[in-house]
Amino acid sequence: MNSLNHGRFQQQIRFLRRQFLQDGNLPFAKVLSSASIAKVVESTGLNWRERIFSPVVTLWVFLSQVLSADNSCRAAVARLNAHRVSLGTSPGSAATGGYCQARKRLPERFFAAIARHTGKEIEKVVGKPWLWMQRRVLMFDGTIVSMPDTEENQAEYPQPSSQKPGLGFPLARLAAIFSLSTGAIIDLGIGSYSGKNQGELSLLRQLIGVFLPGDVMLADRLMCSWREMVMLKSRGVDVVTRLMPNRSVDFRRGKRLGKGDHIVRWLKPSLRAVDFADSDLPEYLDVRETRITVDHAGFRALTIIIVTKLLDDKLVTAEDLKQLYRARWHNELDLRALKETLQMDVLCCKTPELIRKEIWAHIISYNLIRAMIAQAAMKHGIEPRTISFKGAMQTLAAYQPILKGMWRDRSKRRIEIYHQVLDALATHRVGDRPDRFEPRQRKRRDGAYDLLTKPRHQAKREIQRGLKR
Repeated sequence: MNSLNHGRFQQQIRFLRRQFLQDGNLPFAKVLSSASIAKVVESTGLNWRERIFSPVVTLWVFLSQVLSADNSCRAAVARLNAHRVSLGTSPGSAATGGYCQARKRLPERFFAAIARHTGKEIEKVVGKPWLWMQRRVLMFDGTIVSMPDTEENQAEYPQPSSQKPGLGFPLARLAAIFSLSTGAIIDLGIGSYSGKNQGELSLLRQLIGVFLPGDVMLADRLMCSWREMVMLKSRGVDVVTRLMPNRSVDFRRGKRLGKGDHIVRWLKPSLRAVDFADSDLPEYLDVRETRITVDHAGFRALTIIIVTKLLDDKLVTAEDLKQLYRARWHNELDLRALKETLQMDVLCCKTPELIRKEIWAHIISYNLIRAMIAQAAMKHGIEPRTISFKGAMQTLAAYQPILKGMWRDRSKRRIEIYHQVLDALATHRVGDRPDRFEPRQRKRRDGAYDLLTKPRHQAKREIQRGLKR
C-alpha cells in the first residue's frame, strides 16, 4: 500500500470534501476531514493503487449516485468520465464493471465508519442555543426499506411471510438515532424485517453505546419498555416517550406533582432481562406520568400520557414535556427526507452486502447535507430545523458544476462561493405550521396497472401461450 500522504490521494480527498463545503475556516468544515478518511482507509487495510476507482473516487461516485435523480451505475460512471474530461484527463471505460467491482472491494466497515464519523463530528460543533435545556436530545425510531427480489437478498432479508413466493420484495429493518438539534444520524442498526432479535428494541440494545450521560432519548411508545428504560438510566440517560396502551394510569396513586402529573413506581416485570442478570436489575423504577392534551382545528382533542425519568417538575414542567414530545415529529420528517428525498425507500443493489453499503452511502450523503445546513444556520443565526432539507439538496445539485470546477482553486473566490451557497441554503426556510392538517387523499390519480398476482415467470409463460394460440 502506498503512503496515504501520496499527492494524488490527498487531491482526491480534497476534491471530495469541497463538493460538500468541507473546506476553509467555516464551521462544520472538518466533519469529513482528510485525516479521518485516511484513518478509515488505513484501518480497513485497503490497498492504495494508481487506478481510476481508488477508494476515495469510488466513495465520491457512490455518493453522487445516491444524490442523483438518475441513480443508475451507468449514469454514475458517465458523471465520473465527464469530470475527467473537464480536467483534461482521458476518460475511462463507459462500462460499469470496473465501478461495480470497486464497490465490492471496499468493505462495509469503510462506509459505516465514515457515516458514523460524520454524525459524531456534527454533534461536536453544536452550539448551546440549539440544545434543549442545555442537554442533547437524541431521537430513536425505526423504518423498513425494500430491495430487489434476488435469491441472495431473500436469504438474508426475507419478504413478509404473508406474501406468496415470487410476489413480494425483501425487506430490511433500520433503526436510527437522530440528533434533535441538527437532524444528523449518529448511528444506525440494520436487521431483518422479522425474526428473533430483529425488532427495534433489539437494535436499540446494539446502539446503546451511542448515548452519553446527560443525554435525553425521545422516542415513540414502542420504547416505553421497563428494561430499556433501566438500561438507559444506568448510563445516565433520561427517556421521554409515550405510554404503552397496555399500561393503565391512575393519577390518584403515587406522588402528585399537579393535575394529571405524578410520579409512580413501576415494579420489575417477571420476564428475564436480556442484557442484565436478575441480580443487577432494580426491584422497581420510579417514572413520571404526565397527561397532555393536543388540540387540532376540526378534530377531537387528543389526550396522551407522556412517560419520562425527568422527575423534577420544577426543572422540567409539564408544558416543557409537551413541547419536547411535540418535537418528536421531526423524527418522522427526517425519515421522510432519508427515504423519499434521498430515494432510499427502494434500494437498487442485488446482494445483501452491497445493500448495506448502499444504506451507509445514503447516511453519509444525508449527514453531509445536514452539515451544510448547520453551517448556513450558524452563519445566519437561525436553527438548522428551520432550513429545508430538500431545498438544501436542490441548492447543492445546482452548485455542483461550479464546485467541481473549483477543486484546484486556492483563491479567496472559492470561499466566497461557499458563502454564497450557504446564503442560498438559508433562504429555503421551513414554514412554522404546527397545527397544519390535510386529508390523506389525492386529487390526481396516477396511471394504474393490474397487480401481479403470480410469479413473473408464470405470468410471462401464460402470455406466451396466449400468443401461440
